[in-house]
Amino acid sequence: MVENDGHVAWVPRDKGPNVIVNMPSLDALLSDMRAHFAGRRGFSLATLNLDHVVKLRDDPAFRSAYQAQSHVTADGNPIVWLSRLARQPVSLLAGADLIAPLAQLAGEMDVPIGLLGSTEETLQAAADALQMEHAGLRVVTCIAPPMGFDPTGELADRYIAQLEDAGVAMCFLALGAPKQEMFAAHAMSKTDRVGFVSIGAGLDFIAGTQIRAPKFVRAIAAEWVWRLMTNPRRLAARYAACIMVMPGLLRSALRARRANGG
Repeated sequence: MVENDGHVAWVPRDKGPNVIVNMPSLDALLSDMRAHFAGRRGFSLATLNLDHVVKLRDDPAFRSAYQAQSHVTADGNPIVWLSRLARQPVSLLAGADLIAPLAQLAGEMDVPIGLLGSTEETLQAAADALQMEHAGLRVVTCIAPPMGFDPTGELADRYIAQLEDAGVAMCFLALGAPKQEMFAAHAMSKTDRVGFVSIGAGLDFIAGTQIRAPKFVRAIAAEWVWRLMTNPRRLAARYAACIMVMPGLLRSALRARRANGG
């Protein structure tokens, strides 16, 4: 468990560096993004969930990439519940839910954005939808990497240069974990003028190429059930691994609670 201004995230202590959730609320995030946009300063934003916690235990490259992120939010109700149990609460800020407020802010501040990941068709559909919904928003480049894309390789370097040349100040990354976080960390070592936001399937939801769980399902914290039902073969093992890490995370949260006088 690591603390930052009273807010926490948990990963097992014996499995490498810990991760700090340093953006506890949407207001805090948007305020900080406004400052970054105004100063044209780069950043990289990751959204921590249980699947990431599992990957952080087993993947040193992913741990290194996460440690390079400048902003981390809580993406997943278990992380939020654990923070409340520890009496150091953070808000649920899922990657897909951050697209609209960040796009709105970018439009208001005339910040050019880019989209990277998924397919050309999905990116174009998402770009059209975002620009229609958010006044003033400019999507100036869309990049669909090929299968087997290396997020730290030569092609990644060319994409980073392409984003800079296009004047992109914020790029939504739809590569999935751990590839998107690894690309963001690598890009931050190459440029200090572009911000990167890892949003997973968020652009597919906007484009309509994937269907997100209905709002009422999300409201009862059952989006994982919806996803499991729609793709059990791919997700069953992932969710089983997530369940396996919960006892350790609960113990960590209870230790934090006791340390905070609970």
